[in-house]
Amino acid sequence: METPIVLQTDFADLNLVNRGKVRDIYDLGEHLLIVTSDRISAFDVVMNEGIPNKGRVLTQISRFWFEKMADVIPNHIVATEVDDFPSQARKYRDELQGRSMLVKKASPLPVECIVRGYLSGSGWKDYKSTGAICGISLPPSMVESDKLPGPIFTPSTKAELGEHDENISFDKAIEVCGRDLAEQMRDATIAIYERARDYADTRGIIIADTKFEFGLYEDKLIWIDEALTPDSSRFWPKDLYRPGGPQPSFDKQFLRDYLETLDWGKKAPPPPLPPEIVQKTGEKYVEALTRLTGMRL
Repeated sequence: METPIVLQTDFADLNLVNRGKVRDIYDLGEHLLIVTSDRISAFDVVMNEGIPNKGRVLTQISRFWFEKMADVIPNHIVATEVDDFPSQARKYRDELQGRSMLVKKASPLPVECIVRGYLSGSGWKDYKSTGAICGISLPPSMVESDKLPGPIFTPSTKAELGEHDENISFDKAIEVCGRDLAEQMRDATIAIYERARDYADTRGIIIADTKFEFGLYEDKLIWIDEALTPDSSRFWPKDLYRPGGPQPSFDKQFLRDYLETLDWGKKAPPPPLPPEIVQKTGEKYVEALTRLTGMRL
């Protein structure tokens, strides 16, 4: 079922503390309310058009993975049902249903944790020019979309809205976060990825790479933000996988590929998106949800 596109929320009596590329975050006192809109960004630029059902897909996929990985690392979820939200939020049920989470107030760490299982995206570009990804040497003669010998941890800095994230070395991550936290983040990142990769394989999906965010809550590391969604991951159909070039995907790579055909400098303002690109992108998100979780909107 398709619901009205939500480009942003404006809840007058709730305290909006951040509007990111995709999520609107409200401070409800003890907890935060994260509302996932239907906005979509590419190359760190937010498009003008929303993608049908996108916010609900991201929220439901995140909930699925957070619950599935709860024994690997704690996460920030407090509640995902509007009935369990504070009373001041429940009046906005129609806009919140299926696209919101009540979460713990963690202190986000300033590093994005990227794990790569396959040679793609910026990793492929890095490998072509240096034979390595983020300084991690790889075997010679690999081709685009090849499976790596094992998953590798390639952290990046978090950019401000409109800026680009920057890949950093593990040593730099240690410098930024301290050795203990950096090692905890690396180990959790690899552990989550390996389990998710093996599960997704049984559902006919290859998780080529993904990125996680972590925070501190009561001085302990927890998993925050989103979990293995089409926004934060590359999902490839296993039955169509052919190394040696780009792969078809269930994520926003489809949109990126379209934008690459345009004469656009990858800076705001974004180009208008044709209705068929908007529709097809939405269908890919919904298919990712159904394939991974068995859930239908």
